Amino acid sequence: MPNFSGSFTGRSLVQTVICLHDTPEHELILRESVATQKSSDAHFNGTRNTICGTADLVRGHGHERGYFMNEHSNGDRACGTYECKVSTVNGKVTMEGTWKYTHGTGQFSGITGEGKFTGRLTSPTESETSYEGNYQLKAGTRAA
Repeated sequence: MPNFSGSFTGRSLVQTVICLHDTPEHELILRESVATQKSSDAHFNGTRNTICGTADLVRGHGHERGYFMNEHSNGDRACGTYECKVSTVNGKVTMEGTWKYTHGTGQFSGITGEGKFTGRLTSPTESETSYEGNYQLKAGTRAA
């Protein structure tokens, strides 16, 4: 399994916050963000990363989970899920979690793999994330 690492700076395309009234500062957040990856693995360097996730936070603390899609220049995709803990300390929001590939198309059909990531919000609509992990392509499939 190749090991790889990388980073990206994401920008929210859509972000909806619903304030609940059961507990002070309870928010449900739905967001879609996009980024271009910088990766140590040539197969993932420069891919467009789209993330759709939901967060359940009370006073800035809670969990987020969702889906990601890495789209390669030829249209092939490597897709998966993620989940993380969200913390807010002194007004700074950080995330720490795990991700895993669930499926892909084209040369990434049958991809498996997993890893960890950390991130932080740099503004209400932008984030910086770094990740590491590994992946394996289905036998007989070769990434170009």
